[in-house]
Amino acid sequence: MEILSQLQWWHWLVGGIILIVAELAIPTFYLIWFGLGGLLVGLSLALFDLSPTAQILLWIVASLAFTFIWFRFFRHDTRTLSGSADGEVVGEIGLAVAAIAPFAKGRVRFQRPLLGSEEWTCLADEAIAAGDRVRVVAIEGNYLKVVKN
Repeated sequence: MEILSQLQWWHWLVGGIILIVAELAIPTFYLIWFGLGGLLVGLSLALFDLSPTAQILLWIVASLAFTFIWFRFFRHDTRTLSGSADGEVVGEIGLAVAAIAPFAKGRVRFQRPLLGSEEWTCLADEAIAAGDRVRVVAIEGNYLKVVKN
């Protein structure tokens, strides 16, 4: 505990910056929140006299709050179709981005994101012109099976 009582405000700032920079090397997207927590403690310690216990508690609470806020409100959903139920996707209407040849891969764009993405690779049994409305009828592997709507 004695080493904690010797921590200066700039120690927290340096530690926070190290964690934020480490996020560049270790892309887990968790270290940045602990680094921001360290920066907050450093700034708070520069303005107020905090006990070592208060510093640690502030760092833990701030880090967890930053993490919670990010994952609750700002993180974009990046799920794929793998393992999802057909009912979530089947029946959705989209637009063919480019002409789709029969039994060839194409691209379809949805008005609202479908499982985290607005545009998906698709397959069709018939020729579909660019700009035609299509309806999802099935999921085949990582592709959507579509028909003209």
